[in-house]
Amino acid sequence: MRRSSSTIPFGYKLDDNNVELLTPVPEQLEELDKMVEMVKQQTLSLREAAMFLEHKTGRPISHMGLKKIADKRND
Repeated sequence: MRRSSSTIPFGYKLDDNNVELLTPVPEQLEELDKMVEMVKQQTLSLREAAMFLEHKTGRPISHMGLKKIADKRND
């Protein structure tokens, strides 16, 4: 995936060989998918899911950042 801004999306990291490319982090993307689904099913709130994601992956994400991702996936 080509980098398009200074922000690195959740579930990706900078490629070790080329700073213009992003490399997926499968563990983060898998947890993100789980949390988005739980938010859609109203099992967890956005804040709870964001806190769980940060705890599970060690990577911070705001509840609004998670909402943007979830909204994009609904389109």
